[in-house]
Amino acid sequence: MADTEKYDGVPTGREEVPKLDASSKSTDSNELDIDLETWGEEHGYILDVEVLKEVSPNWQNYKLAPDGRTVLIPQPSSDVNDPLHWSHTKKHVILLVIAATAFLPDYGSATGAVTLLPQSAEWGLSPDTVNHSQVGNVFMLGVGGVFVVALAAYFGRLPVLFWFTFTAVWTAAGCAGAGTFNAFMAFRILNGFFSTVAQGGGVMFVKDLFFLHERARKINIWASFVILSPYFGPLFTAFIISTQKWQIAFAVYTIMTALCLVLQIAFAEETFFNRKIPEVDRPRKTPGIGGRVARLIGTEQWKSRHQRNTFAQACLRPFRVLIKPTVALSTIYYLLTFAWVVGINTTLSIFLTSPPYEFGPRQIGFYYFTPVVAALLGEIIGHWLHDAIARVLTRRSKEKKLEPEYRLTAIAFSTPFMVVGLVVLGFALERSWHYMIAALGWGMYVFGIMITTVAITAYCLDSYPEGSGEVAAWINCARTTGGFVVSYFQVKWANKMGTEATFGIQAAVVAASYLIVVFLQIYGKRLRERSGPLRFKTD
Repeated sequence: MADTEKYDGVPTGREEVPKLDASSKSTDSNELDIDLETWGEEHGYILDVEVLKEVSPNWQNYKLAPDGRTVLIPQPSSDVNDPLHWSHTKKHVILLVIAATAFLPDYGSATGAVTLLPQSAEWGLSPDTVNHSQVGNVFMLGVGGVFVVALAAYFGRLPVLFWFTFTAVWTAAGCAGAGTFNAFMAFRILNGFFSTVAQGGGVMFVKDLFFLHERARKINIWASFVILSPYFGPLFTAFIISTQKWQIAFAVYTIMTALCLVLQIAFAEETFFNRKIPEVDRPRKTPGIGGRVARLIGTEQWKSRHQRNTFAQACLRPFRVLIKPTVALSTIYYLLTFAWVVGINTTLSIFLTSPPYEFGPRQIGFYYFTPVVAALLGEIIGHWLHDAIARVLTRRSKEKKLEPEYRLTAIAFSTPFMVVGLVVLGFALERSWHYMIAALGWGMYVFGIMITTVAITAYCLDSYPEGSGEVAAWINCARTTGGFVVSYFQVKWANKMGTEATFGIQAAVVAASYLIVVFLQIYGKRLRERSGPLRFKTD
Protein backbone atom coordinates (compact mmCIF):
# COMPACT_ATOMS: atom_id res chain seq x y z
CA MET A 1 0.00 0.00 0.00
CA ALA A 2 2.85 2.35 0.72
CA ASP A 3 3.90 2.32 -2.95
CA THR A 4 0.41 3.13 -4.26
CA GLU A 5 -0.15 6.80 -5.05
CA LYS A 6 -2.87 8.75 -3.28
CA TYR A 7 -4.44 11.12 -5.75
CA ASP A 8 -4.32 14.76 -4.69
CA GLY A 9 -5.45 16.31 -7.95
CA VAL A 10 -1.93 16.89 -9.26
CA PRO A 11 -1.02 14.75 -12.28
CA THR A 12 2.19 12.76 -12.12
CA GLY A 13 4.08 10.74 -14.70
CA ARG A 14 4.78 7.01 -14.51
CA GLU A 15 6.86 4.42 -16.24
CA GLU A 16 5.19 2.19 -18.82
CA VAL A 17 3.83 -1.10 -17.49
CA PRO A 18 2.74 -4.26 -19.34
CA LYS A 19 -0.79 -4.56 -20.76
CA LEU A 20 -3.07 -7.53 -20.10
CA ASP A 21 -4.73 -7.61 -23.50
CA ALA A 22 -5.90 -5.35 -26.29
CA SER A 23 -9.49 -5.10 -25.08
CA SER A 24 -8.51 -3.77 -21.67
CA LYS A 25 -5.68 -1.52 -22.78
CA SER A 26 -5.79 1.92 -21.23
CA THR A 27 -5.06 5.03 -23.23
CA ASP A 28 -3.77 6.91 -20.20
CA SER A 29 -0.21 8.18 -20.27
CA ASN A 30 0.65 5.69 -17.56
CA GLU A 31 -0.23 2.77 -19.87
CA LEU A 32 -2.08 1.01 -17.07
CA ASP A 33 -2.89 -2.60 -17.79
CA ILE A 34 -6.67 -2.19 -17.26
CA ASP A 35 -9.04 0.60 -18.24
CA LEU A 36 -11.03 0.34 -15.00
CA GLU A 37 -14.15 2.06 -16.31
CA THR A 38 -14.40 -0.04 -19.47
CA TRP A 39 -13.54 -3.22 -17.59
CA GLY A 40 -15.94 -2.43 -14.76
CA GLU A 41 -18.85 -1.81 -17.13
CA GLU A 42 -18.67 -5.46 -18.16
CA HIS A 43 -17.26 -7.22 -15.09
CA GLY A 44 -18.10 -5.02 -12.10
CA TYR A 45 -16.27 -1.96 -10.81
CA ILE A 46 -13.17 -2.42 -8.67
CA LEU A 47 -13.24 0.25 -5.99
CA ASP A 48 -11.17 -1.50 -3.32
CA VAL A 49 -7.40 -1.61 -3.81
CA GLU A 50 -7.28 -5.03 -2.15
CA VAL A 51 -9.49 -6.40 -4.95
CA LEU A 52 -7.37 -4.60 -7.54
CA LYS A 53 -4.31 -6.48 -6.27
CA GLU A 54 -5.98 -9.76 -7.25
CA VAL A 55 -6.74 -8.54 -10.78
CA SER A 56 -3.70 -6.51 -11.76
CA PRO A 57 -0.06 -7.34 -11.01
CA ASN A 58 0.68 -3.63 -11.52
CA TRP A 59 -1.81 -2.37 -8.98
CA GLN A 60 0.77 0.03 -7.52
CA ASN A 61 0.49 2.19 -10.65
CA TYR A 62 -3.14 3.15 -10.06
CA LYS A 63 -4.18 6.36 -8.34
CA LEU A 64 -6.27 6.12 -5.19
CA ALA A 65 -8.56 8.49 -3.31
CA PRO A 66 -7.14 10.30 -0.25
CA ASP A 67 -8.37 7.46 1.98
CA GLY A 68 -5.63 5.29 0.46
CA ARG A 69 -8.06 2.47 -0.31
CA THR A 70 -10.66 3.62 -2.87
CA VAL A 71 -9.56 3.13 -6.49
CA LEU A 72 -10.32 6.12 -8.71
CA ILE A 73 -12.57 5.36 -11.69
CA PRO A 74 -11.81 6.68 -14.23
CA GLN A 75 -8.12 7.13 -13.62
CA PRO A 76 -7.20 10.82 -14.06
CA SER A 77 -4.80 11.57 -16.89
CA SER A 78 -1.61 13.60 -16.63
CA ASP A 79 -3.21 16.44 -18.62
CA VAL A 80 -3.83 19.50 -16.45
CA ASN A 81 -6.97 20.22 -18.52
CA ASP A 82 -8.58 16.99 -17.35
CA PRO A 83 -11.77 18.03 -15.42
CA LEU A 84 -10.96 15.39 -12.81
CA HIS A 85 -8.00 17.58 -11.80
CA TRP A 86 -10.12 20.66 -11.19
CA SER A 87 -10.44 21.86 -7.60
CA HIS A 88 -13.23 20.73 -5.30
CA THR A 89 -14.66 24.26 -5.33
CA LYS A 90 -14.65 24.61 -9.11
CA LYS A 91 -16.33 21.24 -9.63
CA HIS A 92 -19.09 21.97 -7.15
CA VAL A 93 -19.73 25.49 -8.40
CA ILE A 94 -20.25 24.05 -11.88
CA LEU A 95 -22.49 21.34 -10.43
CA LEU A 96 -24.63 23.93 -8.65
CA VAL A 97 -24.90 26.04 -11.81
CA ILE A 98 -26.09 22.96 -13.73
CA ALA A 99 -28.50 22.03 -10.93
CA ALA A 100 -29.91 25.58 -10.79
CA THR A 101 -30.48 25.50 -14.56
CA ALA A 102 -32.15 22.08 -14.21
CA PHE A 103 -34.54 23.71 -11.73
CA LEU A 104 -35.99 25.98 -14.43
CA PRO A 105 -38.08 23.80 -16.81
CA ASP A 106 -40.46 22.20 -14.30
CA TYR A 107 -40.69 25.45 -12.34
CA GLY A 108 -41.78 27.27 -15.49
CA SER A 109 -44.16 24.47 -16.44
CA ALA A 110 -45.81 24.50 -13.01
CA THR A 111 -46.08 28.30 -13.19
CA GLY A 112 -48.20 27.90 -16.31
CA ALA A 113 -50.44 25.35 -14.60
CA VAL A 114 -51.30 27.75 -11.76
CA THR A 115 -52.03 30.72 -14.06
CA LEU A 116 -54.61 28.91 -16.23
CA LEU A 117 -57.66 30.52 -14.61
CA PRO A 118 -56.61 34.19 -14.86
CA GLN A 119 -55.39 33.58 -18.41
CA SER A 120 -58.68 32.01 -19.48
CA ALA A 121 -60.53 34.98 -17.98
CA GLU A 122 -58.32 37.50 -19.79
CA TRP A 123 -58.53 35.81 -23.19
CA GLY A 124 -62.14 34.62 -22.96
CA LEU A 125 -61.17 30.98 -23.43
CA SER A 126 -61.97 27.86 -21.45
CA PRO A 127 -59.30 26.60 -19.02
CA ASP A 128 -59.12 23.40 -21.08
CA THR A 129 -58.21 25.39 -24.19
CA VAL A 130 -55.55 27.39 -22.34
CA ASN A 131 -54.23 24.10 -20.98
CA HIS A 132 -53.09 23.16 -24.52
CA SER A 133 -50.08 25.42 -23.98
CA GLN A 134 -49.29 23.53 -20.80
CA VAL A 135 -49.51 20.14 -22.51
CA GLY A 136 -47.23 21.29 -25.33
CA ASN A 137 -44.72 22.65 -22.83
CA VAL A 138 -44.61 19.40 -20.85
CA PHE A 139 -44.17 17.33 -24.01
CA MET A 140 -41.21 19.45 -25.11
CA LEU A 141 -39.49 19.06 -21.73
CA GLY A 142 -38.92 15.42 -22.60
CA VAL A 143 -38.20 15.76 -26.31
CA GLY A 144 -35.73 18.59 -25.77
CA GLY A 145 -33.43 16.48 -23.60
CA VAL A 146 -32.90 13.94 -26.39
CA PHE A 147 -31.85 16.73 -28.77
CA VAL A 148 -29.56 18.22 -26.11
CA VAL A 149 -27.41 15.13 -25.67
CA ALA A 150 -27.20 14.49 -29.42
CA LEU A 151 -26.07 18.05 -30.13
CA ALA A 152 -23.65 18.02 -27.19
CA ALA A 153 -21.98 14.90 -28.58
CA TYR A 154 -21.06 16.90 -31.68
CA PHE A 155 -20.81 20.56 -30.65
CA GLY A 156 -19.66 20.13 -27.04
CA ARG A 157 -21.35 20.42 -23.64
CA LEU A 158 -20.88 24.12 -22.85
CA PRO A 159 -22.08 25.77 -26.09
CA VAL A 160 -25.26 23.67 -26.11
CA LEU A 161 -25.89 24.64 -22.48
CA PHE A 162 -25.25 28.31 -23.25
CA TRP A 163 -27.28 28.65 -26.45
CA PHE A 164 -30.25 26.65 -25.15
CA THR A 165 -30.40 28.74 -21.97
CA PHE A 166 -29.98 31.95 -23.98
CA THR A 167 -33.00 30.95 -26.06
CA ALA A 168 -34.91 29.96 -22.93
CA VAL A 169 -34.49 33.51 -21.60
CA TRP A 170 -36.18 35.27 -24.49
CA THR A 171 -38.90 32.63 -24.86
CA ALA A 172 -39.68 33.01 -21.14
CA ALA A 173 -39.86 36.77 -21.68
CA GLY A 174 -42.19 36.09 -24.60
CA CYS A 175 -44.53 34.19 -22.28
CA ALA A 176 -44.61 37.15 -19.89
CA GLY A 177 -45.28 39.68 -22.65
CA ALA A 178 -47.59 37.70 -24.94
CA GLY A 179 -50.72 39.63 -25.87
CA THR A 180 -52.66 36.72 -27.39
CA PHE A 181 -53.12 33.09 -26.51
CA ASN A 182 -51.60 31.87 -29.76
CA ALA A 183 -48.42 33.88 -29.12
CA PHE A 184 -48.31 32.66 -25.53
CA MET A 185 -48.70 29.02 -26.58
CA ALA A 186 -45.91 29.32 -29.17
CA PHE A 187 -43.51 30.81 -26.62
CA ARG A 188 -44.50 28.19 -24.01
CA ILE A 189 -43.78 25.28 -26.36
CA LEU A 190 -40.43 26.75 -27.44
CA ASN A 191 -39.48 27.48 -23.85
CA GLY A 192 -40.17 23.89 -22.84
CA PHE A 193 -37.82 22.63 -25.55
CA PHE A 194 -34.90 24.93 -24.72
CA SER A 195 -35.23 25.23 -20.93
CA THR A 196 -34.75 21.49 -20.42
CA VAL A 197 -31.06 21.61 -21.37
CA ALA A 198 -29.63 20.93 -17.88
CA GLN A 199 -32.48 18.66 -16.86
CA GLY A 200 -32.11 16.40 -19.88
CA GLY A 201 -28.31 16.65 -20.09
CA GLY A 202 -27.20 17.41 -16.54
CA VAL A 203 -25.79 13.96 -15.81
CA MET A 204 -23.21 14.45 -18.59
CA PHE A 205 -21.54 17.08 -16.43
CA VAL A 206 -21.72 14.89 -13.31
CA LYS A 207 -20.03 12.04 -15.14
CA ASP A 208 -17.31 14.32 -16.55
CA LEU A 209 -16.47 16.02 -13.26
CA PHE A 210 -16.59 13.29 -10.64
CA PHE A 211 -15.20 9.83 -9.99
CA LEU A 212 -17.51 6.83 -9.93
CA HIS A 213 -17.57 6.55 -6.13
CA GLU A 214 -18.75 10.20 -5.91
CA ARG A 215 -21.43 10.22 -8.59
CA ALA A 216 -24.45 8.99 -6.62
CA ARG A 217 -24.07 11.85 -4.13
CA LYS A 218 -23.70 14.41 -6.92
CA ILE A 219 -26.68 13.01 -8.84
CA ASN A 220 -28.57 13.33 -5.57
CA ILE A 221 -27.82 17.08 -5.49
CA TRP A 222 -28.80 17.58 -9.13
CA ALA A 223 -31.96 15.45 -8.77
CA SER A 224 -33.11 17.39 -5.71
CA PHE A 225 -33.34 20.56 -7.83
CA VAL A 226 -35.28 18.65 -10.50
CA ILE A 227 -37.74 17.12 -8.02
CA LEU A 228 -38.23 20.36 -6.07
CA SER A 229 -38.91 22.55 -9.10
CA PRO A 230 -42.51 21.51 -9.90
CA TYR A 231 -43.47 22.33 -6.30
CA PHE A 232 -41.73 25.68 -5.99
CA GLY A 233 -43.53 26.83 -9.14
CA PRO A 234 -47.06 26.59 -7.67
CA LEU A 235 -45.79 27.72 -4.27
CA PHE A 236 -44.41 31.06 -5.51
CA THR A 237 -47.01 31.58 -8.23
CA ALA A 238 -49.93 31.11 -5.84
CA PHE A 239 -48.63 33.98 -3.73
CA ILE A 240 -47.89 36.15 -6.78
CA ILE A 241 -51.28 35.87 -8.48
CA SER A 242 -53.10 36.52 -5.20
CA THR A 243 -52.01 40.18 -5.50
CA GLN A 244 -50.48 40.60 -8.98
CA LYS A 245 -51.26 39.88 -12.62
CA TRP A 246 -50.30 36.46 -13.97
CA GLN A 247 -47.66 38.08 -16.20
CA ILE A 248 -45.59 38.90 -13.10
CA ALA A 249 -45.18 35.17 -12.38
CA PHE A 250 -43.61 34.66 -15.80
CA ALA A 251 -41.51 37.80 -15.37
CA VAL A 252 -40.05 36.22 -12.22
CA TYR A 253 -39.38 33.02 -14.17
CA THR A 254 -37.64 35.07 -16.87
CA ILE A 255 -35.39 36.72 -14.28
CA MET A 256 -34.52 33.31 -12.82
CA THR A 257 -33.61 31.98 -16.27
CA ALA A 258 -31.50 35.06 -17.02
CA LEU A 259 -29.69 34.65 -13.69
CA CYS A 260 -28.79 31.07 -14.59
CA LEU A 261 -27.43 32.31 -17.92
CA VAL A 262 -25.25 34.85 -16.10
CA LEU A 263 -23.97 32.11 -13.78
CA GLN A 264 -23.10 29.96 -16.79
CA ILE A 265 -21.18 32.82 -18.38
CA ALA A 266 -19.27 33.37 -15.15
CA PHE A 267 -18.62 29.83 -13.93
CA ALA A 268 -19.64 27.02 -16.33
CA GLU A 269 -16.95 25.16 -18.27
CA GLU A 270 -16.60 22.70 -21.11
CA THR A 271 -16.25 19.37 -19.31
CA PHE A 272 -15.86 16.94 -22.21
CA PHE A 273 -12.46 15.24 -22.13
CA ASN A 274 -11.58 12.48 -24.58
CA ARG A 275 -9.83 9.80 -22.53
CA LYS A 276 -9.36 7.59 -25.58
CA ILE A 277 -6.52 9.74 -26.91
CA PRO A 278 -3.11 8.34 -25.86
CA GLU A 279 -1.13 10.78 -23.75
CA VAL A 280 1.76 10.78 -26.20
CA ASP A 281 -0.61 12.03 -28.93
CA ARG A 282 -2.52 14.52 -26.80
CA PRO A 283 -0.31 17.62 -27.46
CA ARG A 284 -0.66 17.03 -31.20
CA LYS A 285 -4.38 16.14 -31.31
CA THR A 286 -5.73 18.43 -28.62
CA PRO A 287 -6.03 22.16 -29.31
CA GLY A 288 -5.61 24.75 -26.57
CA ILE A 289 -8.56 25.47 -24.32
CA GLY A 290 -9.05 28.84 -26.05
CA GLY A 291 -10.69 31.96 -24.68
CA ARG A 292 -13.72 32.14 -22.44
CA VAL A 293 -16.03 33.52 -25.11
CA ALA A 294 -14.82 30.97 -27.66
CA ARG A 295 -15.67 28.11 -25.31
CA LEU A 296 -19.08 29.56 -24.48
CA ILE A 297 -20.26 30.08 -28.05
CA GLY A 298 -18.63 26.87 -29.29
CA THR A 299 -15.97 28.04 -31.76
CA GLU A 300 -13.23 26.40 -29.68
CA GLN A 301 -15.11 23.10 -29.45
CA TRP A 302 -15.65 23.21 -33.21
CA LYS A 303 -11.90 22.82 -33.68
CA SER A 304 -11.92 19.55 -31.73
CA ARG A 305 -15.22 18.13 -33.06
CA HIS A 306 -13.30 15.22 -34.60
CA GLN A 307 -12.58 14.02 -31.04
CA ARG A 308 -16.28 13.41 -30.41
CA ASN A 309 -18.64 12.12 -33.11
CA THR A 310 -19.70 12.92 -36.61
CA PHE A 311 -23.10 14.60 -36.77
CA ALA A 312 -24.75 11.37 -37.93
CA GLN A 313 -23.12 9.39 -35.12
CA ALA A 314 -24.22 12.00 -32.58
CA CYS A 315 -27.83 11.81 -33.78
CA LEU A 316 -27.85 8.01 -33.48
CA ARG A 317 -26.40 7.93 -29.96
CA PRO A 318 -29.71 8.33 -28.07
CA PHE A 319 -31.34 5.50 -30.03
CA ARG A 320 -28.36 3.19 -29.58
CA VAL A 321 -28.73 3.70 -25.85
CA LEU A 322 -32.50 3.19 -25.78
CA ILE A 323 -32.30 -0.24 -27.46
CA LYS A 324 -30.22 -1.50 -24.54
CA PRO A 325 -32.74 -3.65 -22.59
CA THR A 326 -31.80 -2.37 -19.14
CA VAL A 327 -32.20 1.26 -20.23
CA ALA A 328 -35.54 0.59 -21.92
CA LEU A 329 -36.87 -1.23 -18.85
CA SER A 330 -35.60 1.52 -16.55
CA THR A 331 -37.42 4.19 -18.52
CA ILE A 332 -40.65 2.19 -18.51
CA TYR A 333 -40.38 1.72 -14.76
CA TYR A 334 -39.74 5.42 -14.15
CA LEU A 335 -42.63 6.45 -16.40
CA LEU A 336 -45.03 4.25 -14.44
CA THR A 337 -43.71 5.54 -11.12
CA PHE A 338 -43.28 9.28 -11.70
CA ALA A 339 -46.39 9.95 -13.82
CA TRP A 340 -48.54 10.33 -10.72
CA VAL A 341 -46.63 13.41 -9.61
CA VAL A 342 -48.59 15.20 -12.31
CA GLY A 343 -51.73 13.36 -11.26
CA ILE A 344 -51.43 14.86 -7.81
CA ASN A 345 -50.54 18.35 -9.00
CA THR A 346 -53.46 18.53 -11.43
CA THR A 347 -56.13 17.40 -8.94
CA LEU A 348 -55.00 18.49 -5.48
CA SER A 349 -55.98 22.15 -5.85
CA ILE A 350 -59.47 21.09 -6.98
CA PHE A 351 -60.10 19.19 -3.78
CA LEU A 352 -58.37 21.70 -1.51
CA THR A 353 -60.51 24.58 -2.78
CA SER A 354 -63.71 22.56 -2.20
CA PRO A 355 -65.42 21.76 1.12
CA PRO A 356 -64.40 20.88 3.76
CA TYR A 357 -61.00 22.49 3.14
CA GLU A 358 -61.96 25.59 1.09
CA PHE A 359 -58.36 26.75 0.69
CA GLY A 360 -57.58 30.05 -0.99
CA PRO A 361 -54.52 30.77 -3.19
CA ARG A 362 -52.29 31.56 -0.22
CA GLN A 363 -53.29 28.45 1.70
CA ILE A 364 -52.53 26.34 -1.38
CA GLY A 365 -49.19 28.09 -1.68
CA PHE A 366 -48.32 27.22 1.91
CA TYR A 367 -49.49 23.66 1.31
CA TYR A 368 -46.77 23.22 -1.31
CA PHE A 369 -44.17 23.39 1.44
CA THR A 370 -45.10 19.74 2.04
CA PRO A 371 -43.36 18.28 -1.05
CA VAL A 372 -40.49 20.75 -0.68
CA VAL A 373 -39.70 19.47 2.80
CA ALA A 374 -40.19 15.85 1.68
CA ALA A 375 -37.80 16.23 -1.26
CA LEU A 376 -35.19 17.89 0.96
CA LEU A 377 -35.45 15.00 3.42
CA GLY A 378 -35.00 12.60 0.51
CA GLU A 379 -31.90 14.50 -0.58
CA ILE A 380 -30.40 14.48 2.93
CA ILE A 381 -31.05 10.79 3.56
CA GLY A 382 -30.09 9.81 0.02
CA HIS A 383 -26.75 11.60 0.40
CA TRP A 384 -25.61 8.68 2.55
CA LEU A 385 -28.11 5.94 1.73
CA HIS A 386 -27.10 5.18 -1.87
CA ASP A 387 -23.38 4.92 -1.17
CA ALA A 388 -23.95 2.98 2.04
CA ILE A 389 -26.02 0.36 0.21
CA ALA A 390 -23.41 0.10 -2.55
CA ARG A 391 -20.57 -0.37 -0.04
CA VAL A 392 -22.40 -3.01 1.98
CA LEU A 393 -23.44 -5.06 -1.04
CA THR A 394 -19.98 -4.79 -2.59
CA ARG A 395 -18.32 -6.09 0.57
CA ARG A 396 -20.82 -8.95 0.85
CA SER A 397 -20.44 -10.01 -2.77
CA LYS A 398 -18.18 -12.89 -3.65
CA GLU A 399 -15.95 -10.89 -6.00
CA LYS A 400 -16.04 -7.67 -3.93
CA LYS A 401 -16.91 -5.58 -7.00
CA LEU A 402 -19.58 -2.93 -7.43
CA GLU A 403 -22.26 -4.13 -9.84
CA PRO A 404 -24.63 -1.48 -11.26
CA GLU A 405 -27.61 -3.53 -10.08
CA TYR A 406 -26.65 -2.77 -6.47
CA ARG A 407 -27.90 0.77 -7.04
CA LEU A 408 -31.46 -0.54 -7.46
CA THR A 409 -31.61 -1.83 -3.89
CA ALA A 410 -32.50 1.65 -2.63
CA ILE A 411 -35.82 1.37 -4.49
CA ALA A 412 -36.85 -1.40 -2.09
CA PHE A 413 -36.59 1.27 0.61
CA SER A 414 -38.45 3.97 -1.36
CA THR A 415 -41.30 1.92 -2.85
CA PRO A 416 -43.29 1.48 0.41
CA PHE A 417 -43.20 5.25 0.93
CA MET A 418 -44.58 5.85 -2.56
CA VAL A 419 -47.30 3.19 -2.35
CA VAL A 420 -48.49 4.06 1.15
CA GLY A 421 -48.26 7.77 0.42
CA LEU A 422 -50.58 7.53 -2.59
CA VAL A 423 -53.08 5.41 -0.67
CA VAL A 424 -53.12 7.77 2.32
CA LEU A 425 -53.54 10.83 0.09
CA GLY A 426 -56.41 9.23 -1.84
CA PHE A 427 -58.27 8.20 1.31
CA ALA A 428 -57.69 11.58 2.98
CA LEU A 429 -59.16 13.55 0.07
CA GLU A 430 -62.08 11.17 -0.51
CA ARG A 431 -63.08 10.92 3.15
CA SER A 432 -62.33 14.54 4.07
CA TRP A 433 -59.68 13.69 6.62
CA HIS A 434 -57.64 16.47 8.16
CA TYR A 435 -55.48 18.25 5.59
CA MET A 436 -52.35 17.35 7.56
CA ILE A 437 -53.00 13.66 6.89
CA ALA A 438 -53.28 14.42 3.18
CA ALA A 439 -50.01 16.36 3.46
CA LEU A 440 -48.37 13.36 5.12
CA GLY A 441 -49.39 11.06 2.27
CA TRP A 442 -48.21 13.55 -0.33
CA GLY A 443 -44.91 13.99 1.46
CA MET A 444 -44.30 10.25 1.70
CA TYR A 445 -44.79 9.86 -2.04
CA VAL A 446 -42.42 12.73 -2.90
CA PHE A 447 -39.81 11.40 -0.47
CA GLY A 448 -39.94 8.03 -2.20
CA ILE A 449 -39.73 9.60 -5.67
CA MET A 450 -36.59 11.47 -4.64
CA ILE A 451 -34.82 8.27 -3.55
CA THR A 452 -36.05 6.38 -6.62
CA THR A 453 -34.88 9.04 -9.09
CA VAL A 454 -31.29 8.93 -7.84
CA ALA A 455 -31.23 5.13 -7.72
CA ILE A 456 -32.51 4.55 -11.27
CA THR A 457 -30.30 7.30 -12.71
CA ALA A 458 -27.18 6.01 -10.96
CA TYR A 459 -27.97 2.47 -12.14
CA CYS A 460 -28.22 3.47 -15.79
CA LEU A 461 -25.11 5.65 -15.54
CA ASP A 462 -23.04 2.84 -14.00
CA SER A 463 -24.36 0.43 -16.63
CA TYR A 464 -23.38 2.65 -19.57
CA PRO A 465 -21.06 5.46 -18.41
CA GLU A 466 -20.16 6.39 -21.98
CA GLY A 467 -23.82 7.21 -22.59
CA SER A 468 -24.19 9.38 -19.49
CA GLY A 469 -26.19 12.09 -21.22
CA GLU A 470 -28.32 9.71 -23.23
CA VAL A 471 -29.49 7.55 -20.32
CA ALA A 472 -30.44 10.63 -18.30
CA ALA A 473 -32.25 12.14 -21.29
CA TRP A 474 -34.41 9.04 -21.71
CA ILE A 475 -35.20 8.89 -18.00
CA ASN A 476 -36.20 12.54 -18.16
CA CYS A 477 -38.25 11.83 -21.27
CA ALA A 478 -40.05 9.01 -19.45
CA ARG A 479 -40.83 11.33 -16.56
CA THR A 480 -42.33 14.04 -18.74
CA THR A 481 -44.12 11.58 -21.04
CA GLY A 482 -45.89 10.08 -18.06
CA GLY A 483 -46.96 13.54 -16.93
CA PHE A 484 -48.00 14.46 -20.47
CA VAL A 485 -50.30 11.44 -20.75
CA VAL A 486 -51.79 11.66 -17.26
CA SER A 487 -52.60 15.34 -17.63
CA TYR A 488 -55.21 14.43 -20.27
CA PHE A 489 -57.39 12.23 -18.08
CA GLN A 490 -56.45 12.71 -14.42
CA VAL A 491 -59.09 15.31 -13.50
CA LYS A 492 -61.97 13.48 -15.24
CA TRP A 493 -60.78 10.19 -13.76
CA ALA A 494 -60.73 11.58 -10.24
CA ASN A 495 -64.14 13.24 -10.63
CA LYS A 496 -65.68 10.02 -11.96
CA MET A 497 -64.19 7.45 -9.57
CA GLY A 498 -63.04 9.55 -6.64
CA THR A 499 -59.55 9.93 -5.27
CA GLU A 500 -59.75 6.80 -3.13
CA ALA A 501 -60.04 4.60 -6.21
CA THR A 502 -57.84 6.60 -8.57
CA PHE A 503 -54.92 7.04 -6.18
CA GLY A 504 -55.35 3.45 -5.07
CA ILE A 505 -54.95 2.31 -8.68
CA GLN A 506 -51.91 4.54 -9.02
CA ALA A 507 -50.42 2.97 -5.90
CA ALA A 508 -51.06 -0.48 -7.38
CA VAL A 509 -49.28 0.53 -10.59
CA VAL A 510 -46.26 1.75 -8.59
CA ALA A 511 -46.19 -1.50 -6.60
CA ALA A 512 -46.54 -3.66 -9.71
CA SER A 513 -43.87 -1.72 -11.58
CA TYR A 514 -41.41 -2.62 -8.82
CA LEU A 515 -41.38 -6.10 -10.40
CA ILE A 516 -39.36 -4.50 -13.23
CA VAL A 517 -36.75 -3.50 -10.66
CA VAL A 518 -36.67 -7.02 -9.23
CA PHE A 519 -36.27 -8.41 -12.74
CA LEU A 520 -33.33 -6.07 -13.38
CA GLN A 521 -31.70 -7.04 -10.10
CA ILE A 522 -31.85 -10.71 -11.07
CA TYR A 523 -31.29 -10.60 -14.81
CA GLY A 524 -29.86 -7.11 -15.41
CA LYS A 525 -26.24 -8.20 -15.60
CA ARG A 526 -27.04 -11.01 -18.04
CA LEU A 527 -29.02 -8.60 -20.20
CA ARG A 528 -26.08 -6.18 -20.25
CA GLU A 529 -23.65 -8.96 -21.16
CA ARG A 530 -25.85 -10.23 -24.00
CA SER A 531 -26.56 -6.79 -25.45
CA GLY A 532 -22.86 -5.88 -25.25
CA PRO A 533 -21.12 -2.76 -23.96
CA LEU A 534 -21.85 0.69 -25.30
CA ARG A 535 -18.95 1.87 -27.46
CA PHE A 536 -19.51 5.05 -29.43
CA LYS A 537 -17.25 5.57 -32.41
CA THR A 538 -15.21 8.74 -32.76
CA ASP A 539 -13.26 9.95 -35.76
